Amino acid sequence: MYLIGNIILAFALVQLMVALFNSLFKERMPFVDFSEKLPTLSLLIPARDEEKNIGYLLGDLIKITDSITEIIVCDDQSADDTAAVVNEFAASDTRIKLISGKELPADWYGKNHACYQLALEANSDYLLFLDADVRVSEDVIGKAVKYMERYRCSMMSIFPTQDMLSIGEKITVPNMQIILLTLLPLPLVRLSGFSSLSAANGQFMMFRRDTYTELDPHRKFRKSRAEDIEISRYMKRNHKKVACLTGVSGVRCRMYQNVKDAVEGFSKNVTFFFGNSLTATIIYWLVTTLGFIVFLAVGRTDDLWIWLIATLLTRIFASITAGMNVSDNLTLFIPQQLMLGRFIIRSILNSRKKSFRWKGRSMI
Repeated sequence: MYLIGNIILAFALVQLMVALFNSLFKERMPFVDFSEKLPTLSLLIPARDEEKNIGYLLGDLIKITDSITEIIVCDDQSADDTAAVVNEFAASDTRIKLISGKELPADWYGKNHACYQLALEANSDYLLFLDADVRVSEDVIGKAVKYMERYRCSMMSIFPTQDMLSIGEKITVPNMQIILLTLLPLPLVRLSGFSSLSAANGQFMMFRRDTYTELDPHRKFRKSRAEDIEISRYMKRNHKKVACLTGVSGVRCRMYQNVKDAVEGFSKNVTFFFGNSLTATIIYWLVTTLGFIVFLAVGRTDDLWIWLIATLLTRIFASITAGMNVSDNLTLFIPQQLMLGRFIIRSILNSRKKSFRWKGRSMI
């Protein structure tokens, strides 16, 4: 029991060092002189039943005139008025093009198939895949292109700053950012060649077109529930430079608006944050949630205080780096950890029943 306590304490201190590292060495977007000519960019948006979101994103994009050559939306067999909203914007901006998604093949997942179809339509030097619920500022797209050029990246991804309005969002959504920023030193995604040091978020993923065409990543991972993470690792295994950023104020998203959707969404890919190992996922949850029990059991109150302080400081640094509310992530620590456990349990149950679903489609 004493040895287990030492391991738990050491892990908490390692998490603190990683979170501090990410805070101190957070990568910034470069300044862009918009008088200079940037490479061409195709902005690609997979959309399934997104009539409530797609208009806000297109409203952001039509204000950006310096870097976007074309904006292509794939209506992935929506049952709502997604296509009508896109066509309304296309009538006033010739860069906007709507394509109708083809019937989903049996060996593909929906979003991956939509992204693949979008890439076939693109004609620019760079491809940027954006989810329909993302919001962007006027300068962030050009800065992202400039970042790719400056560091000669083949792919870069941004974890959007999450807008969380309800208590349900605040106890679910922060978990993924906290895991990311306490286990992975993000600058090493770009600086290291190890594929294990990889991360990406499919809400904002940019590729050099020649690299995308060469490696065909969405086809490669056409039946992956976490294609973004797998694509980033695949890129690095093929000696391509990858970068991942977070806390960029110009990229925002309201990811899930209730607990039910958050549980269904995160249960699809929670294990992929731990190398797709269910064992590692469970151990992480036990150590970070119930570690205090070990210290109480052996009477190590001094070490318990060190563990608690390290844990709280870790959450503070991770919250600052990701642009999250610090006080929310401190006061809601316990319900957030309980919700992480719920993600894991749902993931286990869905795996056994082969019942993963998203947007009305099976993902087995």
